Amino acid sequence: EVQLVESGGGLVQAGGSLRLSCAASGFTFDDYAIGWFRRAPGKEREGVSCISSTDGSTYYADSVKGRFTISVDNAKNTVYLQMNSLKPEDTAVYYCRLRRRVTPVYDYWGQGTQVTVSS
Repeated sequence: EVQLVESGGGLVQAGGSLRLSCAASGFTFDDYAIGWFRRAPGKEREGVSCISSTDGSTYYADSVKGRFTISVDNAKNTVYLQMNSLKPEDTAVYYCRLRRRVTPVYDYWGQGTQVTVSS
């Protein structure tokens, strides 16, 4: 059973930093993308960042480029999201998602972790 366990959320002042972690377990496929989505109150879910298992290529939403950095510790099967220069508009529940890219394509989700940025 695939499990994704997020941690690292919290309350921070604008301009501060947080690092989110997502520990993945229970999967055996090696072609996947893992990353972060977020949902702010009253808004649709937004893709924030992800990284590919095959070539390490990364994606960042325009809203976080230059401020957020995604990384993976393969030995720990853990993906991190370093968030710097946080803004109040970054306030959201952040979800880790693991997308299996071998047929059938399937998404696994974590339970979410709250990030609140005060102004």
